[in-house]
Amino acid sequence: MQVHVRSEVGKLRGVLLHRPGKELESLTPQYLDSMLFEDIPFLEQMQHEHDMFAKVLQDNGCTVLYLEQLLAEVFEDERLRHEAIALLVESSPPFSQDLRRVISDHLASVGPAALASYCTCGVLKSEFDDHISHRNLSYYIRDAYPYYVSPLPNLYFTRDPATVIGNSLTINVMHTQSRRRESYLHHLVASHHHLFSDNRTISGHTEGRSIEGGDILMISPTCAAIGCSARTEVWAIEAFAHRMMKPVEEGGEGLQEVLVIQIPFTRAYMHLDTIFTMVDRDKFCIFGGVESSLRIFRMRRGTKGTLRITQPDDLSEALAGSLALPAVDIIRSGGNDPIISVREQWNDSTNTLAIAPGTVVTYRRNTVSNETLVRRGLTVIPISGSELVRGRGGPRCMSMPLWREDI
Repeated sequence: MQVHVRSEVGKLRGVLLHRPGKELESLTPQYLDSMLFEDIPFLEQMQHEHDMFAKVLQDNGCTVLYLEQLLAEVFEDERLRHEAIALLVESSPPFSQDLRRVISDHLASVGPAALASYCTCGVLKSEFDDHISHRNLSYYIRDAYPYYVSPLPNLYFTRDPATVIGNSLTINVMHTQSRRRESYLHHLVASHHHLFSDNRTISGHTEGRSIEGGDILMISPTCAAIGCSARTEVWAIEAFAHRMMKPVEEGGEGLQEVLVIQIPFTRAYMHLDTIFTMVDRDKFCIFGGVESSLRIFRMRRGTKGTLRITQPDDLSEALAGSLALPAVDIIRSGGNDPIISVREQWNDSTNTLAIAPGTVVTYRRNTVSNETLVRRGLTVIPISGSELVRGRGGPRCMSMPLWREDI
């Protein structure tokens, strides 16, 4: 599959998903905050909702790939299995060398599919009780955390760890420790799966500073909008701009500008796409409750490798200028009702996924926001999300576009 994304709204032809699995069964009340969840989801219903989401994409002409299946195929390579096992063990707390050896030996004894499952679901302490011949004090006085290697319950939000920019697949740096391993799994697939062998993978371009896919919107072939948020750092945005504004022959994607949108640094608005998404060639959906607090910056290439930064006064004018349009239409979620818009934003009303110009997938529960979009000429495809939404993400968060048609 040749990756290619130069728009937020071009017809979606290929996407990477992760079906929620056993990693969600790790969630208990005392670890919800560290695992970035608000509540404990009902996994069976969650999987049903995710399957219906995938079916909507397939019914609309999109090829759906699943991360765990691709990982299992990558792990047919023995060298890559050993590399992944070493990373899993090294990323765990500093247990004894004997215990590390036991864990490594067990992981080395399982097949590719089982190892892929360990990468996503973690390694339970209780699973190794029968494998430990020499039981040291830590076996008897065990801390409450039940895992040697933590699970990845946020993995079904495939949007964040990697992003396709033009014809390059960029590996992002996650802000929280609980999600760092997700980027490595995406890197394994992007760099070693035969489907992506003809593509360019870019990693390390932000020098360890965090930047997440929920903050990256390709609004045109020459312009990316980047959210400066609680999860995406200023220095990472500058590094992204420096790299992506280079010509293709110099390792970039030839972007002409990066539009930076600074949003409030709060959990409720963790990424730009939780308050702002593109829904058509000239239409955007926004949560009006933060509109007055946004700050806009335009970055273009300066002289001698510098960035030239200006500060537009108005988001609408900035977007219209970046798209070379006379004007754009900004649609406020919740019908501009202050109570409804706040309630529905909490349930990801603005986290829409465009699958074609003017056609978006949304959560059914956000009825007023959906009706508002329809009245403004959009085609809305609603999906159930009563359990999916508990992880604080919507259809855009749950999908990583690999290939969109140009518009």
